[in-house]
Amino acid sequence: MNGHAILENVRRYRGIASLYRQTAAFRPGQSWSLLEQAKDWEERALSELEAYFAARADYAAPLAA
Repeated sequence: MNGHAILENVRRYRGIASLYRQTAAFRPGQSWSLLEQAKDWEERALSELEAYFAARADYAAPLAA
């Protein structure tokens, strides 16, 4: 997967997390569940970013030698 696609996924994941947080504000009875789901989407976004930068570092390491 190229960098642009990964960053697009991150944007989508964070957008979904934001929607869950907004919904939690208007549904107090479900807020804990909705906030937990928002946290899960943020973790997915972070995981994608970490994998992206790890792959870039692995690619750049042989070039620096």
